Amino acid sequence: MKEQATLTQISRATSLEAHRISQLPVIVLHAHTSCNCRCVMCDIWKTSEVRSLRPADLEPHIESFRRLGVRWIVFTGGEPLLNAALPVVCALLRPYGFRITVLTTGLLLKKYAPSVAVSFDEIIVSLDGPESIHNSIRRVENAFGLIKEGIAAVRQLNPAIRMTGRTTVQRANCFYLRETVAAAKQLGLDGISFLAADVQSEAFNRSLVLPAERQSEIALSIADLPALETELRGLIRDCSDDIRTGYIAESLEKLNRILAHFRAHLGLNAPLAPVCNAPWTSAVIETDGTVRPCFFHPPVGNVRQQGLEGAINSDRALRFRSALDIESDEICRRCVCSLNYRS
Repeated sequence: MKEQATLTQISRATSLEAHRISQLPVIVLHAHTSCNCRCVMCDIWKTSEVRSLRPADLEPHIESFRRLGVRWIVFTGGEPLLNAALPVVCALLRPYGFRITVLTTGLLLKKYAPSVAVSFDEIIVSLDGPESIHNSIRRVENAFGLIKEGIAAVRQLNPAIRMTGRTTVQRANCFYLRETVAAAKQLGLDGISFLAADVQSEAFNRSLVLPAERQSEIALSIADLPALETELRGLIRDCSDDIRTGYIAESLEKLNRILAHFRAHLGLNAPLAPVCNAPWTSAVIETDGTVRPCFFHPPVGNVRQQGLEGAINSDRALRFRSALDIESDEICRRCVCSLNYRS
């Protein structure tokens, strides 16, 4: 019996070691905890604790980034451009050749165009629809106009920088997908991507899963589904060249997943997990040092206490990855995004 127990322990240890990470190509850094929009689908703007990523927070981990073979660093928030120290943070990273992306509301692009133009390789702007729809969802006066001015200002300083839009599909904009593509072109963006709104996780500064009345503001009702299906068919038909060339980032399968996601939310079909390898290829680091395997799963460590390599290979992290079956995991099955990283 003792020998059997020893063999079992060795087997478990071996299984855990198989999930130790030595290469981590993608790092997502929370640059700032608050936001300058008031969107219904997100509670980040309600945060009472404002924190920013400082250069001193990042410097101890740059060597770990290099050892882990990090290739792509994505700044998110909140609104990253609210962090006054972000240009200095980016300057620390620039010598290492990382691809640097920022996810932004776009409202501050014009104000900070000189630093934005040299700090990033790629800018992804939140775009919620044509002008009137976008402004109503963002609940910011002239939000669309500010984005347009900001894109033009950055382009003037750095014409080669890649700038795309990202649309969170929800009840308020799901019937305007074709108009959203047209709006992206009107703004001079290099492309657009679509993903369904998340209403069933504790991400985006939610202390709890959204109550039913909040979910109904964001998610579709059964009565809305036929119109969304019609709009998706129209998008696939009328924007076929944009799908073929990649101006629309999603494949036909991923576009159809948007409808399937809302159907699953309503209990009309089983939720289906996307193809994803995020827990093995990326890490999300919050401003307080918390490390998550993605936006939606619980923390596995903290870089301030363990360092990055210690956090991503902590006992908790190893146990999490060894036990994770994406196809059956409830968080994964209801996930609205996916990272299936290929070098």
